[in-house]
Amino acid sequence: MLRKWLVTLIAIAVLGTGMCWPAKVHAAADVERVLTTSDAQTMTEEERLQELGSLIDQFSALTGIPWYWLAAINQYERTLNKVIKARQPLNDRLISIYYSETQWLGPFNPDPNDTNPASIHFFGGIGSDGNQDGKADPNDPVDVLHTMTSHLLRYGITDKRMRTALWEHYHNPRSVQRIEQFARMYKEFGKLDLSKRAFPVPVRSHYSYRSTWGAARGWGGRRIHEGTDIFADYGTPVRSTCYGIVEVMGWNRYGGWRIGIRDIHNVYHYFAHLSGFQKGLKEGDLVEPGQTIGWVGSSGYGKPGTSGKFPPHLHFGMYRDTGLSEWSFDPYPYLRRWEKMEQASR
Repeated sequence: MLRKWLVTLIAIAVLGTGMCWPAKVHAAADVERVLTTSDAQTMTEEERLQELGSLIDQFSALTGIPWYWLAAINQYERTLNKVIKARQPLNDRLISIYYSETQWLGPFNPDPNDTNPASIHFFGGIGSDGNQDGKADPNDPVDVLHTMTSHLLRYGITDKRMRTALWEHYHNPRSVQRIEQFARMYKEFGKLDLSKRAFPVPVRSHYSYRSTWGAARGWGGRRIHEGTDIFADYGTPVRSTCYGIVEVMGWNRYGGWRIGIRDIHNVYHYFAHLSGFQKGLKEGDLVEPGQTIGWVGSSGYGKPGTSGKFPPHLHFGMYRDTGLSEWSFDPYPYLRRWEKMEQASR
């Protein structure tokens, strides 16, 4: 029965847009197992990812939309929910995609609790009934994901058309860029769980560090220290702390030779004062935890090539994206956790 309604509804969404049914669409083998609960709060992270993967795979198989685009959209929304206080409860649900009341119900809908698909459509809302229970429920993961895939299918399923659809939904180039980055990561690494972390220098090497985030800086005007300094021998390997994409690479007058990596949680990992970069590494490359990206140095505080104004060390910072801007937070607790985890696994 579930298989019948899911196939029927997605067929309606596709045919209603005038598009051809994608040649690779087929019924998922376990389509009967579509999740019917909207509450992921009681699940472990492993269980949540398993259920999420199952639901995404089924929608992908039936629509032709690559799974990694659907996963990327949901993950991007999840990262925003973490930093937007009013939206944080959405991450207790399996699908984290956010629709405002106006978007879901329609701008002139007088009933804030309306779940009737007909009246929602009448008032210009986009909320849809994805499981044929007669309700368009913003708390139901199938309804929410069906609403998003219906929007995407109006434009097409190629990467170029996905970008157009995302622009029409978010009207924010930053959002489109982030989702495209996440989609690349999911596609390349082939899994939803990209949470593995690594300490930025080998734990067997000689190094020391302490919490220095927020301290005053003495060079470059009034500013605070937005990271943790890890003092190590010159030339000690610097490693990626995460699965991610190299977003920035090159010279910075404050950070010297530096690399910036964006992870799947929309956190920017900043590595500064390097003596050099791993050969062949470039902006846009995907990296894995523990992969060498450069070496400890003492570059920075001046024009390109300036070095030796301070002892060799790695400055490591972390920045969270709010959707419109980024702000730094203390990486020290994370470094301690990653260090202990790596030491314990040796």
